[in-house]
Amino acid sequence: IKLGLVEKKMLGLHALLWLAPGLCVRPRFAFPFAARRPHWGSLRGGSGLPAAGPAAGPGGDDYEARYSGAFPPQLRARLRDAARRMFAFGYDSYMRHAFPRDELDPLHCRGRGPDRRDPSNLNINDVLGNYSLTLIDALDTLAVMGNSSEFQKAVKLVIDTVSFDKDSTVQVFEATIRVLGSLLSAHIIITDTKQPFGDMTIKDYDNELLHMAHDLAVRLLPAFENTKTGIPYPRVNLKKGVPPNSNNETCTAGAGSLLVEFGILSRLLGDSTFEWVARRAVKALWNLRSNNTGLLGNVVNIQTGHWVGKQSGLGAGSDSFYEYLLKSYILFGEREDLEMFNDAYRSIQNHLRRGREACNEGEGDPPLYVNVNMFTGHLMNTWIDSLQAFFPGLQVLIGDVEDAICLHAFYYAIWKRYGALPERYNWQLQAPDVPFYPLRPELVESTYLLYQATKNPFYLHVGMDILQSLEKYTKAKCGYATLHHVVEKTKEDRMESFFLSETCKYLYLLFDEENPVHKSGNKYMFTTEGHVVSVDKRFRDSLWRDTFLGEEDSTEKIKSNELKAVNFSSNCNRVPDERRYLLPLKSNYMRQIDRMVGLI
Repeated sequence: IKLGLVEKKMLGLHALLWLAPGLCVRPRFAFPFAARRPHWGSLRGGSGLPAAGPAAGPGGDDYEARYSGAFPPQLRARLRDAARRMFAFGYDSYMRHAFPRDELDPLHCRGRGPDRRDPSNLNINDVLGNYSLTLIDALDTLAVMGNSSEFQKAVKLVIDTVSFDKDSTVQVFEATIRVLGSLLSAHIIITDTKQPFGDMTIKDYDNELLHMAHDLAVRLLPAFENTKTGIPYPRVNLKKGVPPNSNNETCTAGAGSLLVEFGILSRLLGDSTFEWVARRAVKALWNLRSNNTGLLGNVVNIQTGHWVGKQSGLGAGSDSFYEYLLKSYILFGEREDLEMFNDAYRSIQNHLRRGREACNEGEGDPPLYVNVNMFTGHLMNTWIDSLQAFFPGLQVLIGDVEDAICLHAFYYAIWKRYGALPERYNWQLQAPDVPFYPLRPELVESTYLLYQATKNPFYLHVGMDILQSLEKYTKAKCGYATLHHVVEKTKEDRMESFFLSETCKYLYLLFDEENPVHKSGNKYMFTTEGHVVSVDKRFRDSLWRDTFLGEEDSTEKIKSNELKAVNFSSNCNRVPDERRYLLPLKSNYMRQIDRMVGLI
């Protein structure tokens, strides 16, 4: 099997689920820029951690003893059930103590909504819109776990009780990925004639969730008006539009990660408006990239197009922009999305990647992606953030599995040290810069995708470690709580909605081999909020290509086997079955990474 990023072979996450376990891993490619890529040691000025060579030292067998070999089916079933119970405890606690408010405070067993007393409290107000956020965000997790009765009950509650006619100022990005995306996902599940998750149909359903999604999107549209660049305002009031004196600065991910949800909505409604404004924003950002490096910054002025934040990285402010370039192609098949992604990935490899060229061979530090100046490619700081842990999963989707293995191993080593991922980790100081952990899903997501790509039981062990840490350190009286400090293990009174929509879902799917997501024959893709969307021919049929004026050629569909992702070899080899029971990363390299994060 050849795995290129092509229409027949690469329909989202389930190109991997579909091809596994005989998944092809592309050979490592030679980086023409390797000679000017410094090792970590040189970034530290020669101090700190030594660069390990390939020779294994004492204790190498410890890794093999812990992680190699088969993973007992009985243990896997118990962990699947534990993940289900984790979700159920969080969801039931929310419904009992917090609904209809947006979030659960798991320490005090009460609900939380927008902070009306302090409009500047963006950490809360950007996300909470007084629209039962956690219930909406959890809808498709109920379906994926096969709980049809609760799914149907929850959908009816949303239809009967939720309104978007609220005097709430929310972040366009958060409302789109958490609320709009979940409404669309649940609508697709309800109307799927195959009903792969069981009977998720709703009696007398009349597309109410689609209509609600439409209503919300219309309320978000003012963010795209009166902006000279086409890049949207970051926030909008659902009743009044863009607030007076609104901030003209927005982050790249927030403005450029709307295309999947807006595109699905447009194609379900047959109305190009939503996809058009989202695609215009993506192109506006893309056209502002550096001519020298091809990189984008992380904060831009929407009126002037000036880069306020010149940091280019893979974490907060940038992450989902790259993710949605690829996923938009997977879903819609537009040539320009793949071409932008390929160019972006090449620039990332050229300027952000540090360490040795190959993951599993050679001398030097392990591969790591750092934060650089978008114009020069020079290092800006020595921290990485937990959101970057999504990137191995994205690399899996394009077939760069070997590189994904190394980057994932680095984040897993940090998790092993703290039992969680600090929001920012300083790889030079070997310590957290920002020590809280808000139950984020990114490491679990990449673990799940790497398991689907390799079927290596190592990733089941990783998932078990994550699940046990969550139970041990974050479980509270009424749900699961943010860790205020990953070292001290103190808690904050907040359970973000993505814990139910993503963290629990990916853990459950990791251990549920027989899930319809894996076995139904359908192909699925997950949004950046973890909402499951079927990769469907109807999303590849655009009725309004001429609407994108002057773009007829660039929006031409990819033909089967016509384009492959950048750096792919046409002679891609299977992962041998016997390799699935070896460590994905050689034990000496695993030890090297553990040493670099202070584990040993």
